[in-house]
Amino acid sequence: MAFMKAKKWSKKVFSKKAMLKAYSMSELLIVLCIIGILILLVLPNQTSVISQAKAIEAQSMLNHLYGLEKSHFYRYSKYTNDFEALGFEQAATINEGGQAVYRIEVTEASANSFKARAISLSDFDGDGNFNTWEIDQNKLLIETVKD
Repeated sequence: MAFMKAKKWSKKVFSKKAMLKAYSMSELLIVLCIIGILILLVLPNQTSVISQAKAIEAQSMLNHLYGLEKSHFYRYSKYTNDFEALGFEQAATINEGGQAVYRIEVTEASANSFKARAISLSDFDGDGNFNTWEIDQNKLLIETVKD
């Protein structure tokens, strides 16, 4: 008797009327393909926003270096290219396992002037140009190479 009830119950559960409504695998695949195509259309437009956001790192590091150079100038009446004398420590770059995208260097330092440069270590848009920013003793911050 119990076996007969179980048999009727199993027929009831597995009948077409009792099946849940759901999407087929092909419908899900089509939706995922459409989402992927939309993402591919949006990504190229976002590269300029990403490069602008990363350029903020270069600008802030160069502004910090400018402040340290000015402080060194007021103390010793000359600029220097020695990071240790300035108390400036370069953050670990992406090549060294860190997160900094720019390498900072002082390219010119004399008694009356200095020039520092931040060079990107990665090509943001894949065109072969690496973004470069420079600052001088007058706090003139310019982008010399656009990426």
